[in-house]
Amino acid sequence: MGNWELPPKGGLMETPGVYLQTMNMTQINERLKKNDIIIIPVGSTECHGAAQPIGEDTFLVTRMAEQVALKTGCTVAMPVWYGSHPYNHLGMPGTVVVPEDTFLANLRAIIAGLWNMGFRKQIFLNGHGQEEVIPLALHQWAKKYQVPSMLISLHWPTVIHDYLKDKAHGGPFETRFQHADEAEASYSLALFPEFCDMKLAVDSKPSGFLPPGHVDGGGEVYHLPIKGHEHVGLSGTEVLVYPEGVIGSPTLARAEKAFKGLEVLLDYMCKLMDDILTRFPAGKLPPAEKTTMRDPQEIEALLKGPLNGGKHLYTIAYPP
Repeated sequence: MGNWELPPKGGLMETPGVYLQTMNMTQINERLKKNDIIIIPVGSTECHGAAQPIGEDTFLVTRMAEQVALKTGCTVAMPVWYGSHPYNHLGMPGTVVVPEDTFLANLRAIIAGLWNMGFRKQIFLNGHGQEEVIPLALHQWAKKYQVPSMLISLHWPTVIHDYLKDKAHGGPFETRFQHADEAEASYSLALFPEFCDMKLAVDSKPSGFLPPGHVDGGGEVYHLPIKGHEHVGLSGTEVLVYPEGVIGSPTLARAEKAFKGLEVLLDYMCKLMDDILTRFPAGKLPPAEKTTMRDPQEIEALLKGPLNGGKHLYTIAYPP
C-alpha cells in the first residue's frame, strides 16, 4: 500500500463524507451499501507538557483514522474527547478524568446508536492509556444485547510496538517509550505539527520505586511482566513527580522518526478492513446461528431495523 501523505495537510473533521457527523441520512444509507465499517477514535483530554496539545491522544487517532478513511471509503465517527485515566493521572491540571462507569456507559451508548444506524462493524481506535477499559465496554454491550456484530478495540501502539522501541531494542528512538515523550511527540509531529510548539518542550527524568524490568512504560511496547496500568504505587503520581507533564525527552522528537511506524500502522488498518469486507461484505455479518442464541425471528427484525419493517435495537433493553 503505502503512499501516505505525512504529515497530512490538516484535519478533515469538516470535510464532507469522511466523518459521520458531516453526512445526512441519505448519504449514510448509501455509504452503508458500500462500506459499513466505522472507526470511532477514542482519545483523552490530558496534559502533555508545555509544547504539545492537551488533545494529543485524540488528534493522534483522528488523523490516523482520516488517512485510512480516504483510502478505504470507511466512515469516521467524531472522537471521544474525554477518557478514562489511571490513578497516577489524577489531579494533573489539563487532564479531565472521566470515571470508569461513566466512560463505559458512554461507549456502550455509542455502540448501540451506531449499530441501530446500520454500522455493525465498529473499530474503536484507542489513542490513550485506557486499553484495559475499552474492551470491557465491548463485552458488556455484547452480553446485554447478544446481536450479530463486529466490535474491535485497536490500541495503535500495540500494532507497531517494534517501531516505538529505543535503538537499544531495534527501534528508532534514543529513549524508551513513555507518556508525552520522544516517541509520542514524534508521532504528533508526523500527524499534526501545527499544534506542537517544540521550542517550548521540557524533558523530565523517568523514575519508579522498583528497579527496571518489572513495569512497562505505557503502550506495552516492551512486553514487561506488569503493564503500565496494572499497578498502583509502583511509581509516583504525575502531579507530584512529573510536574512537567511528560515522562522522558520530547526535546528529542522528530517527525521522521515516526514515518515508518505510521506507514506500517496505516497499512495494517487498511488490511484489517479489507479482510473484514472480503469475508463479510457490506450488509453481511458473522452468522447469527453461530454468534447468538436469541430467537431467530427477533434477530431478523433487529437486523432489518425500525424503518424497514423490523424493530429498533432498544426494544431489547435501555439504557445500553
